[in-house]
Amino acid sequence: MNKPVRRIAIFCGLLVLALLLRDNWLQFVQADELKTNKHNHRVAIARYSQPRGNIIVDGQEVTGSVETNGIDYKYKRTYKNGEMWAPVTGYTSQVFDASQLEKLYDRVLTGDDDKLFFNRTVDMITGKGQKGGDVITTLNAKAQEAAFKGLDGKRGAVAALDPRTGKILALASTPSYDPSKIAGANDSAAWTALEKDKNQPMLNRALRATYPPGSTFKVVTAAAALENGLYSDPDQKTDSPLPWKLPDTVTELGNENNIPCKDVSMREALRMSCNTVFGKISADLGNDKMMKQAEKFGFNQEVLTPVRAEKSVYPKDNRPQNAMDGIGQASNRATPLQMAMVVSAIANNGKLMEPYMVDKVRAPNLNVIETHQPKQMTQALSAQNAQKLQSMMETVVQNGTGKSAQIDNITVGGKTGTAQHGVDNSGKPYAWFISYAKTDNGSPVAVAVVVEGDDTTARDDVAGGALAAPIAKNVMEAVLKTSK
Repeated sequence: MNKPVRRIAIFCGLLVLALLLRDNWLQFVQADELKTNKHNHRVAIARYSQPRGNIIVDGQEVTGSVETNGIDYKYKRTYKNGEMWAPVTGYTSQVFDASQLEKLYDRVLTGDDDKLFFNRTVDMITGKGQKGGDVITTLNAKAQEAAFKGLDGKRGAVAALDPRTGKILALASTPSYDPSKIAGANDSAAWTALEKDKNQPMLNRALRATYPPGSTFKVVTAAAALENGLYSDPDQKTDSPLPWKLPDTVTELGNENNIPCKDVSMREALRMSCNTVFGKISADLGNDKMMKQAEKFGFNQEVLTPVRAEKSVYPKDNRPQNAMDGIGQASNRATPLQMAMVVSAIANNGKLMEPYMVDKVRAPNLNVIETHQPKQMTQALSAQNAQKLQSMMETVVQNGTGKSAQIDNITVGGKTGTAQHGVDNSGKPYAWFISYAKTDNGSPVAVAVVVEGDDTTARDDVAGGALAAPIAKNVMEAVLKTSK
């Protein structure tokens, strides 16, 4: 071989080697990146080339797939009672990607997850089309229905937990949307309308909206008082002068309707919802101790259900602001899920269980490939102090602002609240109610409800009992009926 030919051969060999290296780089190193690239249209086509697996509640599918006449996409997603279940399922769209469980478990639902390798292999050998797995939730259909109907389209949310395990039983948010209407390739107009809607129907208020928790936070302040030894007996008198000024200010903290809060016990202060008592407790303990107690209940940390919940915040604050934080105002912010976690820990004798909404994942052949095990997050307070706080909350329902949550022959503990917001507190207060129901087998349900209603009046703590407590009662009753 002469020299010029040899050079050409070597050059061509190098080109072939470079091509092989590039091909292997693309196939083995960049494969996942290219496969998930949003600009790779083939991924979306493959994603909807067969029916998706389903999201399951109480053994029933709340999702489905329907064959289309489209050129690229053979199937599209459908939802049963889509508005009710949207805060749980999220959506999957041929154009606008996916959210929540649909997003987090996309590879399971499409059948692409590595845990389904055996199933894919069998389908390939037998010539069957690829099938997706199913996501089995912890949700209670009757509780979800009670929560959704109770909100009745008002801006608000409900979160309900099983305190013993952390299972999420209800997760409602209204106003809502039907994911079926944005699932197809030609649903851009519906998507745009949802994005422009001032009521934010796509906002998951149960997980992603944070509110000042108002007087419901007083149970955390009471827990801090008990845990730090400021008061040891719910019925002992507190050092609570009236009037009482916020620390380092000349501003007097008021009580609604001039209720008699001077030096009353914590039980009586919780029953009547005395701002001065709990504001002073927060001031006496100081910001560090209050923050530490709030964090034991889950504040200031991210919670994954596995859908991410917005972080609830108990802030680092100055003395007067910390006093206001202690009654659920100032910069104190919480999601409905967070307040459900607070009341569930109290109901569970101080143990805060990690909230979760996916119980199992199963393959198309119904074999379970993943199971969630309940996990304790913290010991939010001692069992002895939790039981003291339970007795105080039960007084609120028996003979206080939470009477509308009473259930025949069932022990119910609760706390009403309203929360001011807006510039100079100009907005209509949010109505809150947190509660638990207790049976001989413990507490199977804890609930937090917030209503952004127009029926609340400034500083009217009874509004929480009037607007939010009946919803909580219906949710608790639904769980009690289905847990027998």
